[in-house]
Amino acid sequence: MNKILIHDGAILTADGWHQRGYVWIEGDSFTSVGPGAPPPSFVTQADTVIDARQCAVLPGLRNGHTHFSQTLMRGLTGGRPLLPWLKELIWPLQAALTPEDMRLATLLGLVENLRCGVTEVVDHHKVTATPAHTDAVCEAAAALGLRVTVARAWADLGTGGESPDAILADLERLFARWAGHSHVRIANGPLALWRCSAATLRRTHALATQYGSFTHIHAAETRDEVQMSLEMYGLRPIAWLDEIGVVDGATQLVHAVWVDEAEIGLLAERGATIVHCPVSNAVLGSGIAPVAALLRAGIPLRLGSDGPASNDTQDMFETLKAAVSFARAITRDPTALPPDVALALATGGKVLAPGAPADCIVVNLDHVRAMPVHDVASALALCTHGSDVRTVIVGGRLLMGEGGERRRILGLDEAALLGAARETVARLTMKAGS
Repeated sequence: MNKILIHDGAILTADGWHQRGYVWIEGDSFTSVGPGAPPPSFVTQADTVIDARQCAVLPGLRNGHTHFSQTLMRGLTGGRPLLPWLKELIWPLQAALTPEDMRLATLLGLVENLRCGVTEVVDHHKVTATPAHTDAVCEAAAALGLRVTVARAWADLGTGGESPDAILADLERLFARWAGHSHVRIANGPLALWRCSAATLRRTHALATQYGSFTHIHAAETRDEVQMSLEMYGLRPIAWLDEIGVVDGATQLVHAVWVDEAEIGLLAERGATIVHCPVSNAVLGSGIAPVAALLRAGIPLRLGSDGPASNDTQDMFETLKAAVSFARAITRDPTALPPDVALALATGGKVLAPGAPADCIVVNLDHVRAMPVHDVASALALCTHGSDVRTVIVGGRLLMGEGGERRRILGLDEAALLGAARETVARLTMKAGS
């Protein structure tokens, strides 16, 4: 059983931040966490010892929404609004991806998340031309070792729509294949209400809840989408999704930029989760979600980077600062979304505690952007970049190394991955005519 000792860092526990403490990991769980110096026996028994002086030690970050396929499409926003950007650039490139391209894009996206301190990520997986495309994502995730939920995307309306029976069959296959896996999970991923029929939304949502999973869908991202919903259904997006019975505690609504007071009340009543993607919403000019109002209503909130084609990075520390900044800008309230609250959104409210899964990161605060560290949560939320993450551990497994191997991804040739990505992008752009 592997034993890891992290010592002398600022640690986040159920009692808050301790300026100096230790974390002891045996196997896949934390077995001892405490302030001060570690017991001498831990030092002698440890297989790996990590000196965390001038660092923060905290649970890994959670990226609540991204698209791994877009790691090969970074930098293509081009000043286009959302729908033209999708139709003219993103969809043609996604259609050109092979299963091997999808595996490569997934590894690239996983490594980027890992380097930025993410231990848990939701991939809204759009490239489902064959089962092999989706399998490539799941298998890459299982091999690298992050905790990944693959929300299998689908649309049964419009160009390229799948048949409802085919969608249900593939979701059933995936749920059965990955049931019980320690790191890979499947979710229902309808793309958007204007591309998904009510009947198939109901059927897939029921299937997801049957497997103890959830539905993950873009909703109320732009004013155009709200207008489309009013024209198609006579209702705003959240109201229509609720009317057909798919807004509940097993629903994750991504973006929710354009929700009104009545919809906020409805979301709070139903217990649905909102995934807030502030950087993407700003880059695409979609708007700023009413985060302060959502939190006041008690709505569960997560943070997401969104895909690299619209963010253009998956740096969750950048997302964290943007969430704080935009919440204050839109309300003109400098007290909105305090750093400790924002950090809890990014970590899922987790703390370092005995018995919990050993998912944690060590973040360097010994640099000019953070010094002096008067408040650890503030330093992490406002002064930190993904490049400050030194160490990543998931389930007791060291994924990004320490000491002489600091910041090296273990078990993967990153230089070869980057070289393959460059070659693949050149081929894809020629094939898609971009």
